[in-house]
Amino acid sequence: MNKKKNAQEIEKWENGRDLIAEISQGITELNSGAIVPKRIVEVSEAIHARRMSGFSQSEFANKIGVSVRTYQEWEQGRRDPTGAARVLLHLISKKPELVAELI
Repeated sequence: MNKKKNAQEIEKWENGRDLIAEISQGITELNSGAIVPKRIVEVSEAIHARRMSGFSQSEFANKIGVSVRTYQEWEQGRRDPTGAARVLLHLISKKPELVAELI
């Protein structure tokens, strides 16, 4: 019975909303700096795998058998790992303890 009352209250509240005014107020707050939007940063699988493993760039590159420069290119997004390297990074992302067993 309590849930029914809450549902009725919610419905009453929703029916009384002025969405245009709420959106307008939100835009005004964004423009004034009152609201700071969250920033989403995507991390490449190369970065994620290395961070999960706990190794430095050079240690990680040596462990997976690529040059430090190639690995840095992956992290900086100038090149993408292909084939076996991409699969290896994916595996390390899922099971970071695997990199400790390499080489």
